[in-house]
Amino acid sequence: MNPRDCILFSGGAAGAEAEFGACAERHGVEEVNFTFDGHKDQRTRGIRVLNHEELQNGDVSLEYVSRILKRRYADAPTIRKILQTIWYQVNSGQEIYVVGTVLEDGTVRGGTGWGAEFAKLCNKPLHVFDQERDGWFSWTGSDWQPRRADDGPVIAHVHFTGTGTRTLRDNGRAAIEGLFTRSFGASA
Repeated sequence: MNPRDCILFSGGAAGAEAEFGACAERHGVEEVNFTFDGHKDQRTRGIRVLNHEELQNGDVSLEYVSRILKRRYADAPTIRKILQTIWYQVNSGQEIYVVGTVLEDGTVRGGTGWGAEFAKLCNKPLHVFDQERDGWFSWTGSDWQPRRADDGPVIAHVHFTGTGTRTLRDNGRAAIEGLFTRSFGASA
């Protein structure tokens, strides 16, 4: 696949999203980073500031998100807007790549968990690099399937989403670079 035909959809925040964007730039992949006024973005390339009406299109019940993820999300304007931008990221991508931690209940830790759950609901290919277990996991439709160390995922669709934790570890950074290298070859 030609990287110049591809678009990464992300959020441009510090951590995994910024690393996905940096890799996209190094490999010649276009990036679109959904954000909102007042959000601290680390990436400015491909920034797409969502207006109030657009954010409302991605609105979700925080009670529903709390119930599905089995943890409480406060009804604060910033967390609501972050979840709304995650809706745009997942909705735009044909496959979803997340860096974070898969919890025992099968959800992913943090706000990133909503992106993974929304990808499941949309039946989109979903891959999570679990920094604690130091490996990739792919969602089968009913459970997480661990990937062998020599069998990491490869980007298969021209429109893909990369998101994840703000607390990116060295193994998470290496996993993102490995994903891009497997998919597009060594960076230019």
